[in-house]
Amino acid sequence: MTEILKNTRIALELAEKTLRQATLNLANEYAANQDFDNHQVVEYDLAHCAAGIKMAEALLEYGEKGETEAQLTSAFGAQVISELLSCTLGREKLWGVEEGWTHPIHDFLSTYRSPTFLADLAEKTFPAHLDPDFEMLKETFHRFASAKIIPVAQRIHRENMDIPEEIISGVAKIGGFAMSVPEEYSGFAQGNQSDYLGMVIATEELSRASLGAGGSLITRPEILTRALVQGGTEEQKQTWLPRLANGETMVGVAVTEPDFGSDVANIITTATPANFAGNNDRSVRDGEERDEGWIINGVKTWCTFAARADVLMLLARTDPDRSKGHRGLSMFIVPKPRGKGTGFRFTQTNPDKTEGILEGRAIDTIGYRGMHSYEISLSNWWVPDECLIGGKKALGRGFYLQMQGFENGRLQTAARAIGLMQAAYEAAQSYASQRIVFGMPIAAYQLTKVKLARMTILIEASRQFAYKVARLMAENSGSLEASMLKAYVCKAAEWVTREALQIHGGMGYAEEFDVSRYFVDARVLSIFEGADEILALKVIARKLVQDASG
Repeated sequence: MTEILKNTRIALELAEKTLRQATLNLANEYAANQDFDNHQVVEYDLAHCAAGIKMAEALLEYGEKGETEAQLTSAFGAQVISELLSCTLGREKLWGVEEGWTHPIHDFLSTYRSPTFLADLAEKTFPAHLDPDFEMLKETFHRFASAKIIPVAQRIHRENMDIPEEIISGVAKIGGFAMSVPEEYSGFAQGNQSDYLGMVIATEELSRASLGAGGSLITRPEILTRALVQGGTEEQKQTWLPRLANGETMVGVAVTEPDFGSDVANIITTATPANFAGNNDRSVRDGEERDEGWIINGVKTWCTFAARADVLMLLARTDPDRSKGHRGLSMFIVPKPRGKGTGFRFTQTNPDKTEGILEGRAIDTIGYRGMHSYEISLSNWWVPDECLIGGKKALGRGFYLQMQGFENGRLQTAARAIGLMQAAYEAAQSYASQRIVFGMPIAAYQLTKVKLARMTILIEASRQFAYKVARLMAENSGSLEASMLKAYVCKAAEWVTREALQIHGGMGYAEEFDVSRYFVDARVLSIFEGADEILALKVIARKLVQDASG
């Protein structure tokens, strides 16, 4: 290991020791008062700092691949340690750490936070170090995104258009929807790390072109795919997985409700067994179970792509006893007609001749356009019995199937953030090299160089950690690391896109420049797939404290 990495490791070990002290302090506080919400500010900061340090530690392996990689690793390590210092400064007692804990590594921080050192990094490139097969995959999606999505991405955003069908069919043609579908169901998934890593790479490249019209397009089919693979019946797998793999079936995910948000266990949308025959049907023996399907009633919100989708993956309460929480929920595949635009209303004639209604209105958003997010209402909407994922044996297991479907969501959201950051960085770098201010390109000024260097440091550190998390998840681990990745990278994307817009000056505020879209798109990343506060407090900090408690 080079000297630079030895110093980085020593610095990170001290930071890790400080985090352990803070976590143990919180664990002791919790043991004393049993109220995990007494120190939310410290818990929130602890979660993000722990995520940054974990990323820096994982980056050490990347740093061993070359001198420039080692420099990037040290620069990122110095940055996340300075973030930890900022959070503890003046709050040492709350954190349970010593004042001046960074004194032993002051020289390290001084060296690798130096503006001169960072400005020099702006002139360097940092390879991803992918295997040839993944390089080929990356190039395939890069070419498609550049040729088919980028030319229309800004128009889709500014006119709030639907995603053109040519993009959907094109993604299907290059295998974008088949990456999580097992080979025996017409997909490409082999049950190893290539499934997760390939998804990260493809998602990044599509997101580089457009977050709304590219990177998020493959997310919803994958969520349903994973739920079916984990808990679907063989008949359901045979029916739906090939259609998902070839892009024939597009998906909307209907989980969130207006009054509950992340509190999924308390949702109130109901699915009740249909009883069309009534008690007068003598063909049904007393006590015999009917298979007449389900009647769904309720309201869902933030259901992205609901109009264009062919099916909704819908979580509903099948046990009327709400005290059972998530144990009373089941998951359904809800077929529906295709729609267009910003609103729809569909009706159906149920087997008993009553009318079922499915309505949706688009929620106008500042960014993330192309797919549209909807609030949808289901009134007496009937689905046949085979639409209950897993069949009657899976009644009450909907929450767990949802979690299986969403297990890759945080990793994939981080990949979307990386692609968006990459696009913003490339736009900023290009503009800075051409824009002349006071007689020379703004790229020649130290402040611009440091901004560009920090962008590329954040992007490559995020990318390398995403690769590591993908490998962990392929081994049925890495859940905490995926949450950490999502939390850190999505906030980083806000800074990167903000600075990219700032480098453009006034033109960055003009909608004719793509960087304005990157800026508003980035803001959604810390909200969906687990709001940042919920992720930090309820997942990361709580897990760290529980582990510290033994």
